[in-house]
Parts: sequence; C-alpha cells; structure tokens
Amino acid sequence: MPVASSLYPEDTPHLRKLRGAFFTPDAITGFVTDWAIRDAEDRVLEPSAGDAAFLVQAVQRLRSLGAEDPVVHGVEIHARSARVAVERVTAAGGRASIEISDFFQVAPTPAYSAVVGNPPYIRYQEFAGASRTKSREAALRAGVALTALASSWAAFTVHSALFLKPGGRMGLVLPAELFSVNYASAVRRFLFESFQSIELVMFEEQVFPEAEADVVLLLADGFRMGPAGHATVFPVRDASELGERTSGLRWSPVDPGDKWTSLLIDPEASEPLRSLRAKGAFTHLEAWGDTTLGMVTGNNRYFALSPARARELDLPQCELMHLSPPGSAHLRGLELTSKDLESLGRAGKSTLLFRPQGQLSRAAQDYVDAGHHAGVDTAYKCRVRKTWYEVPLLEPADLLLTCMNADTPRLTTNAAGARHLNSVHGVYLRDEYRELGRELLPLASLNSLTLLHAEVVGRSYGGGVLKLEPREADVWAMPSPALVEERSAALRNVRGDVAEALERRDLAAAVKLVDRALFQGSARLLKRDLDPVRSARAAMYQRRITRGKSGR
Repeated sequence: MPVASSLYPEDTPHLRKLRGAFFTPDAITGFVTDWAIRDAEDRVLEPSAGDAAFLVQAVQRLRSLGAEDPVVHGVEIHARSARVAVERVTAAGGRASIEISDFFQVAPTPAYSAVVGNPPYIRYQEFAGASRTKSREAALRAGVALTALASSWAAFTVHSALFLKPGGRMGLVLPAELFSVNYASAVRRFLFESFQSIELVMFEEQVFPEAEADVVLLLADGFRMGPAGHATVFPVRDASELGERTSGLRWSPVDPGDKWTSLLIDPEASEPLRSLRAKGAFTHLEAWGDTTLGMVTGNNRYFALSPARARELDLPQCELMHLSPPGSAHLRGLELTSKDLESLGRAGKSTLLFRPQGQLSRAAQDYVDAGHHAGVDTAYKCRVRKTWYEVPLLEPADLLLTCMNADTPRLTTNAAGARHLNSVHGVYLRDEYRELGRELLPLASLNSLTLLHAEVVGRSYGGGVLKLEPREADVWAMPSPALVEERSAALRNVRGDVAEALERRDLAAAVKLVDRALFQGSARLLKRDLDPVRSARAAMYQRRITRGKSGR
C-alpha cells in the first residue's frame, strides 16, 4: 500500500523485498477477510501485519457484522510498519494490538477464529542463518520437518495455523510454489491432514509483479477437524474476478504430499494416462534410465570455445572435447549429430570444451596463464578443484534433456557423443533399453500425454518458462519400453515427417503424427480420448505463458 512509502520514503522497494514484504491489493484482502471472518465476536490475527492491509479490511468486516469497537491483532517485525498499521486500523474505526517481533519467536496460542495475511516471501538463497533455523524450529512444533531449501512462507504457513482455535479458518496469500515444489510436500500434507476443508483460488495473470512470483489464495477451514477429503480449486483471471467465481473443480489426491498441479486438470484428461499406466503402456522416465545435471565449468566463457577461438589460441585437439553448446536452443530436433555440431561451430557456437589432461602444450599453458591473470581460477567452482582448469567430466549422455523450456521439455539423441553442461540434463539409458531408447524415445516422447504431464511435474518460472529438475524428470510420464518396441515400425515410418515438422517449428503437427503412430495398437486411444488431453495441455501452457507476460 502507498501509505508506508509516503510516510517513510527510505523504506524502499528493495528493502521491503529483502524482508519479503509485498503489499496486497484491496480486492484480495477484502475477499480473504470476508471469507474468514463470519461473526462479530471472531478474534482475528494477521501474523505479518505490514501496514495492516488485512487488519483494516478485518475491522470493516467486523463492523459490518455488528462489532461496535473491534479489536484486531497482528505481529510485525518492522517497527515503522507496525506504527503505520496501528494508525490505519484506528482510522478505520478499530483498535490494533500489534506485537513488534519476529513471528517465529512468538509462541503460538490457539485463541483465534481467523488468521489472515500475506506471509513474507523470501527465497531460500536469502533466507539463511538464524532466521531459517528459527523458522524450521517453529514448523517442527506442528510436526512438519522442512528442508534447508524451503522459502520463508512454508514455515510461516504452518506456524500460523497453530494460532487457530479448533474449527478456525486460515486465509493466506501464498506463492503458487505450494502446488509444485518438492520442499512444500510436508506443508501440503499438513494442510490436508489438519483442516476439514481446503479451497484454492488461482490467478491466470500475476497479481504481484514486484514479487516475480505467481500466487494462490489458500482458504483452509475447520482447523484440527481434518483430514480434508478433497480440495476445490477456483480459477480466475485476476483479483477483479474474485467476486465472480463459480463452482470450482473438486480434486482428491492419492497422497496430499505429492504435487498438486494435477488438480488443474479435468479428470477426463487424466484418465488416458491413468489407464495406460495401469496396462504397463506408460511409465516414468526413470524406468528408461538416470537423469543427471550437466557439468559445471565455473566460467563457460572461458572453458567453452568456438572452433574459431580454439584455432586462434592454437590449442591442439587433444586438449579439447566435443561439447553441446551452452543453452538448449539447438536441441529442438530428434538428434544432435556430428554434422550438427560442425554447423553450430561454423556459426560461432561454443562446441568445444577446454579440458587439458596431463602435461600442458605451450598453447594450453599460455591460455591457463591468461585465465589466472583474469581471475578465472578464483571463481568458487574453480577454486575448490585440485587443478582449477580441469573441469570434472561426465561421460557423454545417451540423450540430452532441455530443462528450461518455453514450450515443452525435449529429449534429443546425443548422436554426436558430445559432453553437456548444466544448461541441460543428461539421460543415461539402462543397458537393456539403450539401443531402443537412443533411436526412438525422443520421437515417442512427443505425444500428447507426455506433453501434458510435463506441465504437471515441471515448475513455471518468470517469463512463463517451464523448468524440469532431474528429480522431476524422473517421474515424467513416458511410453514404456514395451509400448515403444511394439509400435517401433509405426514410429520409424513417421520419423522423417516429425523431423520436418520440428524443423519448421510446428510442434502440434509433430505431436499429432506421434499420437497416431503410438496409440493405434494395443494402447489404442481414439481422437475423443486425446481431445481433452490436448485441451488440458493447451490450457496449462496458455496459463503459464499468460502469467509470464503479465509479470513482465
């Protein structure tokens, strides 16, 4: 809200971001407080009060329900914001009791009918030391063990619930990470087990561009009366549509700790994959092989060289290795061949890795000396090596997997035998599936079910990018080796047409060709089976892209 900024201009957006303070639009605070506060006698707590965006709305809600002199409670670590909060609540016709403290150091008392607010969002990289330790200890009071990768909101959510009396309600603005990140598994399970009812409101467009994060409204009712049998999700375009939400989508998880992204999918679109898994026609990528992170050089500009640059340095071939260039824009087809590498090299791409072994040539020694003088050896990854310029090697992977994607993750056969950096993942196929997988898995993976499941297991980042980490890739749905073997002739027949479609960037045409080749046999799926799958994937993709554009 602008009040804090006008009274204290030195409280800059940068400082607010460091402590995770992002002020909440009135449309959201009003909606959440109207949902959570149902009686004039309700006791209300805002655990990260800021300048009282929720408490002001709470006062208005309590007065509308008949409270003559409503008292609301809050906790705020920032003293100036707390003083603004008291002033704003007083101006709204209420009284504020604001404790100036780190919320994680406030002992929970189960005395409140409603807890509302927007917990601070501090990513784990900035959330460290004593603050992180206190947050994890607070979550443990509720039996929730969080990893060191957890951002601040996770512990905040759990600790907030402990201030509710039995039957109480919690309305929070949370990062959409709640649905997808691995570290939130324990939080997801806690919510399902602790509350009788869970509703989730999702926005198609970003409502907190300053935070660079998508959000979801968590409306959890009936504390200590769980477990909830299901969750209900309500998609809306933006905060202005909150009052217009209609009946939501009901979703019952097999394991509440698993990712919740599947609740966005119509059951009709989920059924084909469930059915094919039950038949053994679909499996996880992990069944084919192991997915690993790529090599970390410590300085790609120094270690990754174009052929022209290597010639300029007069480096001998024995001190260079074939490399898939940094990035993944070149991995949009079915395979990366030696011819492709040569073409990329002629275009100035870094297709060579400087990796001398043993006695250095004169040219390599000169290059190492130049790197030392430029301070390359002082970068952390270089500094901790026994020999700073010897990049730890990985064997060439069978397949290369793009991990940051605008459209969908791609598997590409590494026919060139190139090493790969950490801008992509490597898939090392099991011995029994290596020949089949290298030839046909990148092709077979371009089917509608696999594309939809990528949206489920991956994470949406700024700009609408879909990211896939190795652990998420492990559970990515793939045609099973048995199905690929059975449909191998049909897949080979469409390979050329699919390659041409990908070359002209027509992913939809490629997918339709693969669908026909893959699902005409014993794993028979008709067009009416695939239509809801394609629609669901298109909707999730469009939602991701729309959020990315609205956040720019």
